[in-house]
Amino acid sequence: MSATSAIPIAQNLISIFAATPTPRFIKVSIKDEQLVHDTSIAAASSFDADLALLPDILEDHVPAYILANLAPSEWIAISYVPDSAKVRDKMLYASSRASLLRSLGSTLFTDSIFATTKADLTPDAYASHRRHVNAPQPLSPREQEMADARAVESGGAYEGSRARVNHVGTGVGFPWSQDLEDAVTQLAEGEQCAIVVVEIDRATETLVLKSSTDASIETLSTLLPPSQPSYAFFAWPHTPQKRDIIFIYACPSASPIKDRMFYSSGVATTYLATKVLLPPGALAARKIETSDPTELDEQYLREELGLDLDAPPLEVQEEKKAFARPKGPARRR
Repeated sequence: MSATSAIPIAQNLISIFAATPTPRFIKVSIKDEQLVHDTSIAAASSFDADLALLPDILEDHVPAYILANLAPSEWIAISYVPDSAKVRDKMLYASSRASLLRSLGSTLFTDSIFATTKADLTPDAYASHRRHVNAPQPLSPREQEMADARAVESGGAYEGSRARVNHVGTGVGFPWSQDLEDAVTQLAEGEQCAIVVVEIDRATETLVLKSSTDASIETLSTLLPPSQPSYAFFAWPHTPQKRDIIFIYACPSASPIKDRMFYSSGVATTYLATKVLLPPGALAARKIETSDPTELDEQYLREELGLDLDAPPLEVQEEKKAFARPKGPARRR
């Protein structure tokens, strides 16, 4: 958590924020160790339409705050911090945000947006943000049972003892595409070593299938994107009697910050949704998380999963042991 800076706010900025008529957007910058008014944009149309004007006042490599007026006494705090900004500027803007909002009245700000590019502040990007904010909250197991019961009572399609629903797309985290759900289900039904790689479709905020292929523990590290975050389900028969499906979250250090934040927000809910989808015991009890996919080898997986590090490779375990003559008694001295 960033420490709060002691940078003061200029009186001129306070006056403009309280002015009538209220500007649609107020750009705030840090200059000479002070939060100052940079420029303003008057309301011209609806809020969504006016968003198209916002990129014109932003610079590609310079952070800024945007105070966006949604309605009377209702503001959105936008933190615009490009990935290419100087490290000192990133730290300064991160630590000054709370002071800015507190000075202007925190209760007036009903939403927050964190952007790293101008593309994050378009009308389409804002619509996607609102869908995410308004998405149903995760349900407890008991609440989910009640929701299923209500679906049956309301005349929903019935299959067996419960309504037919998408097991992993009912408001818990990101929804799954049908081909991804089918691929993961088939993965659990197989017997060989295989992998399903998952990516997030940013436009629809949906988990989609990137690839599904046979694999081995030796090739695992080469099957994940080297510079983009991803999820993966790796089916690994690490003993003749046990085949686990391992959930892997890979977030390479070279990944864009926005992608890292997006993928990290869905790790827990994606893992829990998989437990619902797969048969009991099919999913490994521990998740694997790494910032360097190249480190994913057999030793790393055994250490992270708490497996026996001294266990011989699978092919050695399957070899039949030759008859061994019993040892004779120890010689007496």
